[in-house]
Amino acid sequence: MNPSFKLLLVLIIALEVSFTRHLTINLVLVAVAIIYLLTKRIRPRLFGWLFLMPLFPAVAVFITIAWFSPGHDYFYAWVLFSRIYVYVFTGAAITQTTSPLELTRSLEQNLHLPSKFAYGTLAAVNLIPRIKMAVKTIRAAGQMRGINLSWLSPTLYFKAILHAITWSDQLAQAMESHGYVEDRARTSVHQITLTARDWSILIISIILIQIITFALP
Repeated sequence: MNPSFKLLLVLIIALEVSFTRHLTINLVLVAVAIIYLLTKRIRPRLFGWLFLMPLFPAVAVFITIAWFSPGHDYFYAWVLFSRIYVYVFTGAAITQTTSPLELTRSLEQNLHLPSKFAYGTLAAVNLIPRIKMAVKTIRAAGQMRGINLSWLSPTLYFKAILHAITWSDQLAQAMESHGYVEDRARTSVHQITLTARDWSILIISIILIQIITFALP
């Protein structure tokens, strides 16, 4: 499926489940997302993280609604519990099956997102490993001077922000030197096309979601 359409479908699903109190559709969406990830041969360890990481906030929401709300609405508590897993697994259906570069190219070519914004966002994402390394370097430099910068230390993040500001200036200059200028047409080496199959999957998926929402109890 086209990466832009995949992202659009997930956003539609998120809006759909956010404004409905439908437990069945939530369970169906989670099951479909799990099956889709299985077909993509996702690592079993990743499935474990996808189940465990949202468990604490999901349980916290469930307890808050079921025990501490005035109505003690257990059904709505289960709706919110399952809704969190819908967000997690449908999001994983994008992040674990589509590379950031492929999604960026699709957003630029198919949804006509400005190239300067699209590739600027991609560059910022690719800077995350460099930021992690910078934080480790700052902590190591502080320990050499007898200063322990914990993860809650404002000084640590202030220095990291200074590094990020420097990198942002360098990144802006590099993008301009490579021709990433607004209102300028650019050619693409890797073309990502929209096919009739992509349109069919998107439209049929949206229709099926509406049918399930109104047909199932």
